[in-house]
Amino acid sequence: MFTGLLAIVAVAGLSGVSLAVWPIGEPPRLAELEGDAQRGGYLARAGGCIACHSDPDSSRPALTGGAPIKTGFGSFVPPNLTPHETSGIGAWSIDDFARAVRQGVAPDGVPYYPAFPYAFYGHLSDQDIADMWAAFKGVAAQEVTGGESEIAFPFNLRFGLKLWRAAYAKGPPTDADPERSEAWNRGRWLVNGVAHCGACHTDRNLLGGRRASQSLAGSDDLPGGGKVPAIRPRDLAQAGWMVSSLAYGLKSGVMPDGDTFGSGMGEVVRHGTAWLSEDDRRAMAAFLLGKDETGDGG
Repeated sequence: MFTGLLAIVAVAGLSGVSLAVWPIGEPPRLAELEGDAQRGGYLARAGGCIACHSDPDSSRPALTGGAPIKTGFGSFVPPNLTPHETSGIGAWSIDDFARAVRQGVAPDGVPYYPAFPYAFYGHLSDQDIADMWAAFKGVAAQEVTGGESEIAFPFNLRFGLKLWRAAYAKGPPTDADPERSEAWNRGRWLVNGVAHCGACHTDRNLLGGRRASQSLAGSDDLPGGGKVPAIRPRDLAQAGWMVSSLAYGLKSGVMPDGDTFGSGMGEVVRHGTAWLSEDDRRAMAAFLLGKDETGDGG
């Protein structure tokens, strides 16, 4: 038993060293950029930052930490994103923020768990990051937090995230397709990127990695045992969605049959997509329905 324990410690040590020297990505250099806080706030809404890092059922202010995300790997508590020096991100630099958002790595070099959907934010430009940083720096600093994550063994040993990142950290494509319309490409950038629809609407394997072949095909294994439907073009069309109704649903939470979205998607709408412009909601709808136009005839 003692020998086995030594072996585990040795592997952990070697993996930790390899993680420390393993090139995760090019270090960002954004200090000279000036951010637009209004645009950054818009991107933060689109990215679900407010929805995830706030807990409306608590008495805490927004962005001081979200409700626990309960998974088979443990319970993950989204942290405080206000500019508090110790409880939030007030001691970070803009380069720390960029590395966290786009590469999933904390300022101290420790990798984040994929409960934080950083894979979907890798496409954000330096200016996008600078704008978001300006927005977060402009909110009131709050000392309170939502508590600590409770992660089960052996998943609490973060060195295993190196292998996970190598296999699953790449997000779906967001690059513009010259064969498609501007609206479709904007929708792709939003859906596959910052709005990270595939984080929920894509099934995952036993290691928590998204099954790329099942992108947007729905999932019945969300945190807390929830389920979400497929949102591919054929599935949406069969469910009665059109570009106009889907864009309206992303604003109001109302479905074509008059029912409303469930609690999870309701939160996404209330704190995220409802704040987007009508053009962006229609672009998302056009992309999801496979249309090049934002009208129902496209």
